[in-house]
Amino acid sequence: MIRIGVDFGGTKIGAAALDADGRFQARVRVPTPPDYEGRLEATRALVVETERQAGARAPRMGVGGPGSPSPVTGLMRNSNSTILNGKAFPADLERVLGRPVRYANDANCLALSEATDGAAAGAGVVFAVIIGTGCGGGIALDGRLVEGRNFVAGEWGHTPLPWPRPDELPAPACWCGRRNCLELWLSGPGFARAEGRSAEAAAAAGDAAALDRYIDRLARGLAVIADILDPDVFVLGGGMSNLERLYARLPDAIGPHVFSDVFTTPVHKALHGDSSGVRGAAWLWPLEPPG
Repeated sequence: MIRIGVDFGGTKIGAAALDADGRFQARVRVPTPPDYEGRLEATRALVVETERQAGARAPRMGVGGPGSPSPVTGLMRNSNSTILNGKAFPADLERVLGRPVRYANDANCLALSEATDGAAAGAGVVFAVIIGTGCGGGIALDGRLVEGRNFVAGEWGHTPLPWPRPDELPAPACWCGRRNCLELWLSGPGFARAEGRSAEAAAAAGDAAALDRYIDRLARGLAVIADILDPDVFVLGGGMSNLERLYARLPDAIGPHVFSDVFTTPVHKALHGDSSGVRGAAWLWPLEPPG
């Protein structure tokens, strides 16, 4: 049997088939269509092609993407791909795919993938961070997702930047309706807004000051998680996680903000890189059929 996961992104949709050991049997990607119905049809076609290449059919689907469905209405909320908000996206996916679907936030899929067989394998408490087009977090406890009663556990990107400095005020407004959200500072677009150019351009120009400011903001954000959750490991994914200097410098930058006399928590880059989203989505279901 195979597992199939779908990674539903703002610029691309990916689907992959994994065998029992987590090895890719097929993988397909397409650009994300601009309209809602187009996205549903693209997902259906992706799954059909993935199963054709893998030579097997999955009885159930795991899908990861931005936002989460309300546990009351089933309608999407909190998605930075705002076209999804207010839509019965998981139910619509079940309709077009013709099988049960489990949907999880993309940061939760990152956490599950990396806790299962990635950079956090064997860790008891994992906090995974996506810092890419958006900004979010996911929690895995003993290899299992923690989504919370309201399905918002780990929604770190829309908490405020802690201990803002004078040059970070007045707080900017976020698309979510709040102000000073971490996403405005730590996402790729957030870095560009704050610094006037992309992180890649800043690194190429040797702008150490801009990168130092970014590390300081990320450290402050993670320090609050350390105080509340005290994870065994932080795992970073998304485009901004490719800044290699983060991993040597973040632990020392986080430590002074943590309410403790010691801070030894490691910060790792996602082992599976941009494959973690689709892998985590595939892991949302057990391999064996129910019953």
